[in-house]
Amino acid sequence: MVALKVQISDQQAERLDDLARKLDVPSDTLAASAIEAFLDRETWQMAEIEAGLRDADAGDFASEAEVAAYFAAYARP
Repeated sequence: MVALKVQISDQQAERLDDLARKLDVPSDTLAASAIEAFLDRETWQMAEIEAGLRDADAGDFASEAEVAAYFAAYARP
C-alpha cells in the first residue's frame, strides 16, 4: 500500500470527517473508497469514449433509420 498526501480545503476535510463519523469508518478509508469510485467511473468513461472514437474512425455510424427509431422510442404522444 502506498501512502498518498493530498491537500484539501478545510471545508472538504470537515465534510469528510463528518461523513466518516456518520458511517463509522476512518476518514482515510472513506477517502480511499472515494478515490476508488472515481477511478472506476473515469476508467469506464474513457474506455467508452475510446470505443466510440474507434467506431467513428472505422466509419461505423448509426443509420438514419436507427436514429429515428431510437428517438421514436422516447417520444411522447
